[in-house]
Amino acid sequence: MFERFTRGARATVKGAVARAERTGAGSVTEEHLLLALLEQEGGRVSFAVTALGLRDRRSSLEASFAEARRRGGLTRADTEALAGIGIDVGAIVSHVEGTHGEGALDADRGGRRWWRSGHRPFTPGAKTVLENSLRVALGRGDRFIGEEHLLLALTAKPGSVTDVLAEHGATYTAVEHALYGSDDGAAGQGHAQAG
Repeated sequence: MFERFTRGARATVKGAVARAERTGAGSVTEEHLLLALLEQEGGRVSFAVTALGLRDRRSSLEASFAEARRRGGLTRADTEALAGIGIDVGAIVSHVEGTHGEGALDADRGGRRWWRSGHRPFTPGAKTVLENSLRVALGRGDRFIGEEHLLLALTAKPGSVTDVLAEHGATYTAVEHALYGSDDGAAGQGHAQAG
């Protein structure tokens, strides 16, 4: 599948790995993929994330991701659903952190397998995003997988990244409109070439 990735998509994946290394994460997550996309310059995705205001609200995105990690990856919808049956996730997080330390519920906190293997694995969620980017590309009639397909795949996979993007106005529909304009059905634009 990686041979179908454009240069920009490959740079995004490599940037996600580098970001995971810089932050000391045990694995590459969807969050790393999104933040690496925000670092890309001069393409359709760069224009779209700027138009959606994501680039200017990067610190807000990162704060929302940190809060989601504190909740153990629960989305706001999960938290609200649990509140509806009387479970206060905030109180649980506070209690766990009081006992075990700040960030105790962070799913990526303890795994350090990369020390033994020499590389960081991709989480199942990040792998799903990469696989779904192929489905998005095929659905649009494209023969390559570009950064735009990665971004759309990130908005389509339920979870904390999609939740945070939606909070910041970047739903699948909004991203698709920012990428392709009002002609949402225009498949196979072919602006990027696999490289």
